[in-house]
Amino acid sequence: MKKLSENNAALYTLVLILITFVLRLLIAAYTGLGNGEAYYFRGAVHLEWSYLDQPPLFFWLSGLTIKIFGLTNLGLRFPAVVLFAGTSWLMFLITRKLFNARAGFWAVLVMNLSAMFTVAVACWYQPDAPLMFFWLASVYFIVQLMFGPDNEDIATLRHSRRTWMLWILIGISLGLATLSKYHVLFIFAGVFIFLWANKDQRHWLWHPGPYLAILITIIIATPVLWWNYNNNWVSFVFQGSRAGTGSKFALHPEWFGRSILGQALYLLPWIWVPIIGQLYQSFKLRNTSKKYSFFFWLSILPIVFFTVVTLWADLQYHFHWQAPGYMMLFIPLGFAIDKSLSNESKTRVRTRRWLIFSTCFTVITIGVIGTHMVTGFWQSYGPKWAVHKFHGDNVDPTIQGIDYTDIQTRFAKEGWLQNKKIFAGSTRWWLAGKVDWALKGQKEIICFNNDPRNLAFLVDPKTLVGDDAVIIDQDYPGNVANDVKPFFDQVKQLPDIAIVRNGITELHLQVYYCTNFHQSVRPRNDLPVSRQLNGLPPFGK
Repeated sequence: MKKLSENNAALYTLVLILITFVLRLLIAAYTGLGNGEAYYFRGAVHLEWSYLDQPPLFFWLSGLTIKIFGLTNLGLRFPAVVLFAGTSWLMFLITRKLFNARAGFWAVLVMNLSAMFTVAVACWYQPDAPLMFFWLASVYFIVQLMFGPDNEDIATLRHSRRTWMLWILIGISLGLATLSKYHVLFIFAGVFIFLWANKDQRHWLWHPGPYLAILITIIIATPVLWWNYNNNWVSFVFQGSRAGTGSKFALHPEWFGRSILGQALYLLPWIWVPIIGQLYQSFKLRNTSKKYSFFFWLSILPIVFFTVVTLWADLQYHFHWQAPGYMMLFIPLGFAIDKSLSNESKTRVRTRRWLIFSTCFTVITIGVIGTHMVTGFWQSYGPKWAVHKFHGDNVDPTIQGIDYTDIQTRFAKEGWLQNKKIFAGSTRWWLAGKVDWALKGQKEIICFNNDPRNLAFLVDPKTLVGDDAVIIDQDYPGNVANDVKPFFDQVKQLPDIAIVRNGITELHLQVYYCTNFHQSVRPRNDLPVSRQLNGLPPFGK
């Protein structure tokens, strides 16, 4: 194998992208949908202009691919795998433009080794894959526009046809990023701060191009605005509430610490530390280097915002919300790696060892966890404490990554699947998603909870009045008594559904047969299902 050089770096990058693409296809096809993915499933078969908690693009894309591959795991995840391959190539092109081709290869490699990106972003049926692709697509066009030759004539640049075309492409990319996830606001803010902070770029603030791009973005984002206009702007209320206190304001340094630790673990600590090093380097050079100023302003805003807000808002385990900012820092990190490997010093040896360790760790870890997720082999051959230690209810957390096909087996056995007068339900949005995916959407499903999320907009409970329901619960009997029983004449608990992996029972789901669905016998305006039965929108006063 030839040594990495400027001449072969593009080829090596394409080979890397191809290998990881094939491996991710296997992961996408043979591992089950996680809780969030299963919950999102119904959006792909029930296409809308937009949705409660996410813009619509990833639903639309998977809605198209399930028509090709069928209602399969690969069908839902295929767009993510393809888009991340494109994201990797865009990262190479941007890094090559700003630094060199070798740096581009290293940037792509390390991004593919980080835990946050290599599976969660690159493989799962979630909005992050299209966000990252169109984020970098917009960055690519911005770089083409603002990082030309130093002696380029500004007057000619401002009025050329190429400039107008680039601003149009920036607007299209930002529009599609807006249809992916609301993080796109940080690109707008970061670019405008960058333009103001660099005198040689400030002239763009008085050029029509940026405002044309904004107009195009708004036009492309019209489906999100139209849906929210017709639904009391509920998406923006929902997302905004997550950054609020939810009650009396109080500082929670433990949430803040959890956020920082979680980000480090998601990226892998030995990758997170040099990434933070590049953030610091970008900060130091922001006033002397246009490149590093660009990296700093496009990375700092999402990282700082979603970290600082945890001081008062419980964002729980959403450590990937900072991901677009971290993604920008892989570019200068690739250049730092290339510089280190080009030196005949101890740092070169350390960098090589770091790369080898990171590669081995990621490949082995994904292999072991992926194999265990599918087969459950660790339950028989490994120390069980390793999978139960951080799960208080003594349930292996990787069980969330298999499809609960035992639910469909039970429904078919009892005749519930064939009975059109029976619908399904649950007491948690994520468990409702697992049930929905197990049944492949063959049953309408109601979430009897004050937080049903998208399901409240995708199923109309008024059409189910008078039907019976099978409610699936997981260790929340109080919720069944409080939030389910008032809507039925009778609720009878039946034998549990055992979720089995490779012959081992991993967990039990409780089953309730509920007769004659109707409005609650007592006012329950706190539950969206009750509001909908009264002809009101699911959320609001």
